[in-house]
Amino acid sequence: MPAGKGRGEPNAGRTCVRKTMAMLCRLREVPRHLLVCEKSNFSHEKSRHRHLVETHYHNYRVSFLIPECGILSKELKDLVMDSGPYYLVKDLPLHELIAHEFISTFVKKGACYALTYNTNIDEDNTVALLPNGKLILSLDKDTYEETGLQGRPSQYSGRKTMKFIVSIDLMDLSSKLDSKKYKRVSWAFKEKKPLKFDFLLAWHQTGAEGSTMMSYFSNYRIQERQPKIALSTVTDLPCPVLRSGELRGEPEAACSAQELFEWLGAVFSNAELNNEPDNFISTYCCPQPSTVVAKAYLCTITGFILPEKIHLLLEQLCRYFDEPKLAPWVTLSVQGFADSPVSWRENEHGFRKGGEHLYNFVVFSNRDYWLQLAVGADDDCPP
Repeated sequence: MPAGKGRGEPNAGRTCVRKTMAMLCRLREVPRHLLVCEKSNFSHEKSRHRHLVETHYHNYRVSFLIPECGILSKELKDLVMDSGPYYLVKDLPLHELIAHEFISTFVKKGACYALTYNTNIDEDNTVALLPNGKLILSLDKDTYEETGLQGRPSQYSGRKTMKFIVSIDLMDLSSKLDSKKYKRVSWAFKEKKPLKFDFLLAWHQTGAEGSTMMSYFSNYRIQERQPKIALSTVTDLPCPVLRSGELRGEPEAACSAQELFEWLGAVFSNAELNNEPDNFISTYCCPQPSTVVAKAYLCTITGFILPEKIHLLLEQLCRYFDEPKLAPWVTLSVQGFADSPVSWRENEHGFRKGGEHLYNFVVFSNRDYWLQLAVGADDDCPP
């Protein structure tokens, strides 16, 4: 569904298409996806890059690729190494997340994120806490009815509704501790239908002590974790030729955003790009026109990664071009948890054949950027 072009507008050239494509960061059979592509400039007053990063809450993997680079700068490496911590809390009762003390300590004094761990969105009950204080529950029919809470049918239930979505505003709830609503929710989680989950938790507040969450949940089995970091240099890498102003590409002159997206999927999957006839894993090759770069630096961070950390990485990648570089562009790719109940903002996320929701920035030396957003074909078109 193409949108209108407007000179200097942040979504100029925006398109939404369905197509089979290589999934970023992994090789497997992939269903069709919805892909949105747009272009803008970081200095444009209506650029929405920050908003898109901040409202993609639950991030599992972050990767960036820098062509013509053999050694990572100290500034970038420091940011990569400071991408944690996060916490895993085992068998945490759900009522702990609606406790007044928890809301006062974490939700009201920073950005608090939580996501159920090792739960499947299409089969199990799943829960997510958003930094705006919304607690989102995706419940099966029996659990939903037993809690007695008010919600709505999942839009991915099919003909027979088997999943329900409940949204609880913790900020509103904590301001009325004596209200019938708070007492009803508290009773539902403590007595009527006690629910326990393994949770991933992270909290962002400038100047806060890192041990605050460890001490708060000391009565439960809590582990502090750091993201896994993989750094590598790829040699003799065929790279597509891009022009920042040509989102759809130009025959024999520049590749399109969609071709780049597929190429990145192959690179992050460590696929061969030479289209050898005896290669039974991949016959993919780099789109044309292309150029071979002697070295490219690839970094992948895996864990529970906060939007605030990703935004700092994006800012530093923009500064990469403050001094002249051989690289014409760099990329930053972010993949969300497949089983998160939301994708962007409070948009319900489905799974069906695939639970992808991800975005990719292509940053050019003139501060232009391409933004690509993708979700599974059963989800709504990305924002």
